[in-house]
Amino acid sequence: MQSNSIIKSPIKFERKSLSSVQLLDLYVALLKPRLIEEKMLILLRQGKVSKWFSGIGQEAISVGVAKALNMDEYILPMHRNLGVFTTRKVPLNRLFSQWQGKQNGFTKGRDRSFHFGTQEYKIIGMISHLGPQLGVADGIALAHKLKKENKLTAVFTGEGGTSEGDFHEALNIASVWDLPVMFCIENNGYGLSTPTTEQYRCKDLADRAKGYGMESLIIDGNNIIDVYTKVSEIAESIRENPRPVLLEFKTFRMRGHEEASGTKYIPEELMQFWEQKDPLKNFRQFLQDENILTEDQEIHFKDEIKAEIDLNLKEANEETLTEFSKTKELNDVYQEFVYQEVNPDTNTENIRFIDAIAQAVKQSMHRHNSLVLMGQDIAEYGGVFKITERLLEDFGKDRVRNTPICESAIVGTAMGLSISGMKAMVEMQFGDFVSSGFNPIVNYLAKSNYRWNQNADVVIRMPCGAGVGAGPFHSQTNEAWFTKVPGLKVIYPAFPYDAKGLLNTAFNDPNPILFFEHKALYRSIRQEVPVDYYTLPLGKASVIKEGEKITIITYGAGVHWALDAINEMKLENVELIDLRSLQPLDKEAIINSVKKTGKVLVLTEDSIFGSLASEISAIISEECFEYLDAPVMRLGSAETPIPFAVALEEGYLPKTKVKEKIQQLIDY
Repeated sequence: MQSNSIIKSPIKFERKSLSSVQLLDLYVALLKPRLIEEKMLILLRQGKVSKWFSGIGQEAISVGVAKALNMDEYILPMHRNLGVFTTRKVPLNRLFSQWQGKQNGFTKGRDRSFHFGTQEYKIIGMISHLGPQLGVADGIALAHKLKKENKLTAVFTGEGGTSEGDFHEALNIASVWDLPVMFCIENNGYGLSTPTTEQYRCKDLADRAKGYGMESLIIDGNNIIDVYTKVSEIAESIRENPRPVLLEFKTFRMRGHEEASGTKYIPEELMQFWEQKDPLKNFRQFLQDENILTEDQEIHFKDEIKAEIDLNLKEANEETLTEFSKTKELNDVYQEFVYQEVNPDTNTENIRFIDAIAQAVKQSMHRHNSLVLMGQDIAEYGGVFKITERLLEDFGKDRVRNTPICESAIVGTAMGLSISGMKAMVEMQFGDFVSSGFNPIVNYLAKSNYRWNQNADVVIRMPCGAGVGAGPFHSQTNEAWFTKVPGLKVIYPAFPYDAKGLLNTAFNDPNPILFFEHKALYRSIRQEVPVDYYTLPLGKASVIKEGEKITIITYGAGVHWALDAINEMKLENVELIDLRSLQPLDKEAIINSVKKTGKVLVLTEDSIFGSLASEISAIISEECFEYLDAPVMRLGSAETPIPFAVALEEGYLPKTKVKEKIQQLIDY
């Protein structure tokens, strides 16, 4: 809303059915974040906090929504929603410690501001990429629905965030699945400095709900009574009739995006207009006019809150500064997982690689009642590779879910299920498509346990690899995108036996796992595999052949290329290591083998530059240099995208060059 002249526009309050006690409670809830912010702005100028994102002028939205929801219902706020935290009665000393980067903060100094979550107060904080939290809200709401809990989830975004793809994906999923989510848009007029006129063309963002078959409502975000009463009514309706609702709160950002940004780009008359609509000052005047709030009460409320602020700030200030401990930092990257070995039965059958994957999924579904499968075409159709075929009949549509084409929000949904104590599997139709869900994997799933002790119990299955004539967008083996990201585990089996045992373990592990399955192996590799459930440990390589002359280290299809080369060359003294697990990596097996043989070839289907083969070569150079009788040799695919035509693909892959490289190593 913009104006060319200063217009007095006081907020029109209607008491409705609220008692004086309720109205005073709302006022105190508004006053508290305002007084905290005023204190923080002083500390910012003194250099005692490093950054501040002000919500002054927007408090009625945070407070009203938080008051309307039950304490056991999740709220996913953003960086201007201090009122959510104070209304949920998060201890101020912990908030102050959080903002100062101290150990008593919710992230132990590992993140700042409101980038944290707390299960105790059912608040799930944002990441700076904004959009992913909308999909996470979908996942939490899905968990409520599957558990038949009459609860809803509220998630915040700004008008700027509605331009992100995650916003549209999350709304679409929530609509298709009738999820009890309240999408709250705080339309405060600007992105960082970009006005709404340069962000979108629709009159109201609430209109976007129509495209998703969703209800929407526009609420005066500066009117605390309207926010509280209308959101309360909608919340109760969603609990009774689970569905998503889009709320657009009209408000204004009275300070900069963050304090260093300033507000010079905002017209002065616009600032003056919204200053007159200050939610706290107008509500105070209303309460005074209605003889609900006296001057003595006002003084008492302020003194009480300021005393609480000072006391808790003193406690936070006295807390020692955070110190670095490598052990502590490393121990919190992953949630602890105690591997439980389930030994295989002697009863086996000869099955294909793809059958082993399917068996693991089915048997793990029986073992984990909270495991939900999600992916494109995985239900009635059974997935493009038919791995989930007939699972719908056994487990129903609640647990075997077709998804829209929206990888990012589905990964977020999986994270939301984990937050709610459930397990999730996402099948990427092709591993290449993970690029559309890359952000929530590497920035949300991977970092969550380290940041605030919330694990991501998610397995992402990745059909991958060339050799099947699928071209540039259905053939990548992109494990190196993820092996370098702390917090993720990456598994890449080459045989049916390993695939089944490792995938079962992946479902048991509470950490996010990328499980790579080479498509060319699906129906070409067979093996005797135990019929019943069993597990194999992650992080342990398999020595396929023992030898003392040279070592070949590889994984996936590369294992079979190496075996073929060894057999065709009739080599007897070659040690072949199948890594199986890329992260965690079995460094001990690598080092022990190289120390024994003195010569090593690292083989990968990936192109060499920046690949895992390069990392393994560096490890060998650092750990085994004095044992080497030849340079560490690497072999990978050409430095091009993956071509389609048979001759081009054959030339691209290193498969035909393995024997030559082995001979070169032997002859050195």
